[in-house]
Amino acid sequence: MEEKKLDINTIIGFVLIFGILAYMLWQNQPSPEEIEAQEKAKQEQVETEQKVKEQEQTLVTTAEDYAIGSGADSLQIVQLKNKLGAFAYSAIQSTSKETVVESDLLALKFNNKGGYLSEVRLKQFVDYDSIPIYMIKDNNASFNINFGTTDSRILNTKDLPFVPSVTKNADITVVSMKLKVSESQFLEYRYELKEGDYMIDFAIRSQGLSNVINSSQGINLDWKLKGFRHAKSISYENRYTDIHYDYEDGKADYTRDGEDDIKDVSWIGYKQHFFSSVLLTDTRFKNVRVKTENLVKDETIDTVYTKSFATTIPLELQGGEINQAMDWYYGPSDFKVLDTYNRNLDELVPFGWGLFGWINRYIFMPLFGFLGGFMPYGIAIVVMTILVKILLSFVQYKQFLSQAKMKILKPELDAIREKHKDNKMKAQQETMALQTKAGASPMAGCLPALVQLPVFYALFQFFPSAFDLRQKSFLWVKDLSSYDVIANLPFDIPWYGNHVSLFPILASVAIFFYMRLTTGQNMQSQPQQEGMPDMGKMMKYMMYFSPIMMLFFFNNYASGLSLYYFVSNLISIGIILVIKNFILDEDKIHAEMQEKKKKPKKQGRFQKKMADMMEQAEKQKQAQQKRK
Repeated sequence: MEEKKLDINTIIGFVLIFGILAYMLWQNQPSPEEIEAQEKAKQEQVETEQKVKEQEQTLVTTAEDYAIGSGADSLQIVQLKNKLGAFAYSAIQSTSKETVVESDLLALKFNNKGGYLSEVRLKQFVDYDSIPIYMIKDNNASFNINFGTTDSRILNTKDLPFVPSVTKNADITVVSMKLKVSESQFLEYRYELKEGDYMIDFAIRSQGLSNVINSSQGINLDWKLKGFRHAKSISYENRYTDIHYDYEDGKADYTRDGEDDIKDVSWIGYKQHFFSSVLLTDTRFKNVRVKTENLVKDETIDTVYTKSFATTIPLELQGGEINQAMDWYYGPSDFKVLDTYNRNLDELVPFGWGLFGWINRYIFMPLFGFLGGFMPYGIAIVVMTILVKILLSFVQYKQFLSQAKMKILKPELDAIREKHKDNKMKAQQETMALQTKAGASPMAGCLPALVQLPVFYALFQFFPSAFDLRQKSFLWVKDLSSYDVIANLPFDIPWYGNHVSLFPILASVAIFFYMRLTTGQNMQSQPQQEGMPDMGKMMKYMMYFSPIMMLFFFNNYASGLSLYYFVSNLISIGIILVIKNFILDEDKIHAEMQEKKKKPKKQGRFQKKMADMMEQAEKQKQAQQKRK
C-alpha cells in the first residue's frame, strides 16, 4: 500500500489560508471607541434590568391595567391582582360605561373609569351660536387623586375602575362612585344633585383603607380644565376668564396668567366670563397651587378653548383615612345666583375694588335689577343712565359755573399778565388774589369732574359683568353683552377688528360734541401761563383724541356699555345746553363776582401758604437782582 505524503503545494495552501484568516481577524478586531461603546451598552442593560426590578416592586397603574373588566377569567383575575393589588376587586366588578343623571338645571355624565364628571351641560343656556353650554365635554377636564399603597404601588384614580350606584329621593339624586378593595373597604366619590340648584354636594371619603393607603407618601388632588369658548369674541371673553379663589377667611383674589401658591383656601373657581366651575370645601385647604395659561395665540385659529386651568391640592389623612367634604358649582357667573349661597362666591363677578365695587353692589346692581324686572334691558340701561345723570347734574352745574366765572375774569387776567409781563411772580400773585376775591378758580372746574370718576369706572366694570345682559336684544343689537355688528370687513384693522359696531360710533360722535361744549369753553377761559404748557392746545388735542380712542377701544366691547356712553353723553350735552341757555346768566354772575371782590375775603390755609411761598420767592429774586 502506498503511503500518502503531503506535497509542497498542500503545505503552501494551508499557510496561505492561515495567513488570510489571521489578517481578517486582525482587521475586524474592535477599536478602542467600539470597546467603550460595548461597555456602555452592557452598563445600560444592567441599569434597565434594575429599573424593571424596581417597577416590579412599585407599580404605576394605568387605564390599560384593568381593561379586561368584569368578564375576566381566572387567569386574567390573577393578572389583575398582580397589577392592581387590592384594587383588583373593583376592576372585576366595574364596567366601562358612563353613569347619566339630570336635574332641571344640569345634565351630568360620570365616567366609571376615574369616577369623575366627564360631562356637564347647563340645560337653560346656549352659546352665541345656539349650541348648548358645556362646562365639561370631550375630555377637556380631569379630576385625579394620586397616592401610594402599602404594597409599593402608585395609584391614579382617574385611571382606576369605580363601581357606580344611583339612588333618588324626591328632588335629590345621589351618585356614589366607589373604588373598592372589598364590599366594606373602598374610596368613594359621593355626589348629591338637587333640583333647582347649581351646587352639587361632593365628598371624598375612604373606609377601611388605613392599611392600604401609604400615609408616609403625599396624597395630591389634581383638578384640570380647558375652558370652552362660549362668546362671539373669544379675545373679549378671555379678558374676563381667570382663576378666582377665596383665602385667609374671606379674602378674594384671582390669577389671570401664570402660577400662584395660596394658603387657607375655601374655594377655587375657574371663571369663564359668564360661566364658572368652582370647587368648594368645608374644611379649608392649607396649601394650593393654581396655574392658568392662555390658549388663544391667534383668534382666527384658536377658536375652541380660551384658557387652561390647573389646581394641585395636598390632602391630609384623618386616622389613616381620607375624609373631605366639598361642593361643586357649575353654573352662571350671575351675581344674584352666586350671592344666595352666602359663601363669598359673588367675588367671581369683577365689580371692582373698594369704592367702585361698593357702588356696583349696593347701588347699580339693585337699581338695574329693579328696572330690568318690568322693562326690556336695553330700555333699562337708558333709564338707569338718565337717573344717574340727573343725580350728577349738580356736578355738571358746578363745573360749568366755574368755567363761566373763568371766562368772565379772562379780560382782567389778561390785563394783569400784560401789566406784569416782566415779573411773572407778581403776575401769578395778583392772578391768585383776583380769583380768590371773585370766588373763581381753575381747580373748581376739575373737582366736579373728579367726583364723576368713581361712577364712570364703576359702570365700566358693571356692564361687561352684568349677566342679565347676556343674549338680550335691543334695536339692531342681538346681544347686549357682546359687540353689535352693522358691517363685516374683509380685512382686520389692528386694535379695531374686522367688523363695524354702530354704538361705539354714536358714542364717539356724542363725546366729540360734548367735549366741544366743555373743552371749548375751557380753552377760551383758560389763561396762558408763560413757561407752562399750552393747556388750550392740549385740550384741543384731547377733544379729537378721546372720540377716536372711544371708537377703537369699544368696537369689541359689550354693546350695552357703548349704549350707556352714547346716552350718557347725549344727556350731558342736553344738561349743558339747558344750564348755559336757561339757568346761568353771565351778567348776573359778573355782578355777583364784582360784589365779592369788594368784600374782604379771608384766605384759606392752602391759598395763604401759596401766597406766602410766592412772596418769599419774589423777595429772594429781588435780593439776587440787587447783588448783580
